[in-house]
Amino acid sequence: MKKFSKSLNNALSGLRYAIVNERNFQIEIIAAVIVIALVMFLNLENWEMVVLFLLIGWVLTVELINTVVERIVNILKPKVHPYAGLIKDIMAAVVLISSALAFIIGVVILYPYFCDFWIK
Repeated sequence: MKKFSKSLNNALSGLRYAIVNERNFQIEIIAAVIVIALVMFLNLENWEMVVLFLLIGWVLTVELINTVVERIVNILKPKVHPYAGLIKDIMAAVVLISSALAFIIGVVILYPYFCDFWIK
């Protein structure tokens, strides 16, 4: 139990770091809070909520992985390889694609609820 507690503390410390220091992660957290508020307000189907929560988790996870890769590449900077910048760019593209896909799926799920809300 002691090892689990230490592991949990380390994970929360890393999450705290990302929330406090990573601007893109902060923006994604704000977007997640907005989506969660909409989920509660619009009374979505269970499967729609699951999809949106999975997408939120996916985007936040990919952003954290991107942060880790950037830090590793930055550590290696004194011996910069030509691929160093490319690796960071590709990871940024992964986050971009994930975020764009999450946004599109979110719109597809939420749009009918907004239409019903505004028409009534």
